[in-house]
Amino acid sequence: MRQSGVIPLRTYEDVDAAAEWLVRAFGFRAGERHEDESGQVIARHLDAGDGDSTIVLGWVGPGYHSPRRHRETCQASREWQETVAIIDGVAVFVDDVDAHCERARSAGARILSEPEDSPFGRRYRAEDAEGQRWMFLQG
Repeated sequence: MRQSGVIPLRTYEDVDAAAEWLVRAFGFRAGERHEDESGQVIARHLDAGDGDSTIVLGWVGPGYHSPRRHRETCQASREWQETVAIIDGVAVFVDDVDAHCERARSAGARILSEPEDSPFGRRYRAEDAEGQRWMFLQG
């Protein structure tokens, strides 16, 4: 595993499926894969694209509910997820925000905000297949 200053950890119900989706939709590169003794995938490492940034996807057990599934049964969750804000999300720098957004949209990402200019640079916000939120900024 690459060692960097900060490594975002994201929890998923199905780590393998999430990793494959994130590679296809957001252009990450698949890295290490870890299983427990029963064969359950408990972690996947992804390269965010610049060669120096690692994201770790993890599985914490069958009791975990993704944000998407949680909002199906929880009114409070539905309400706070109506905003486009990146609540507990990750920001990733990409070369071309507009092209990246189209790739994500084509893969089925829920686009929370279209590419726009902001004080932080050009950006858009998206939700992945399990409802985790991401912000992509043009670097």
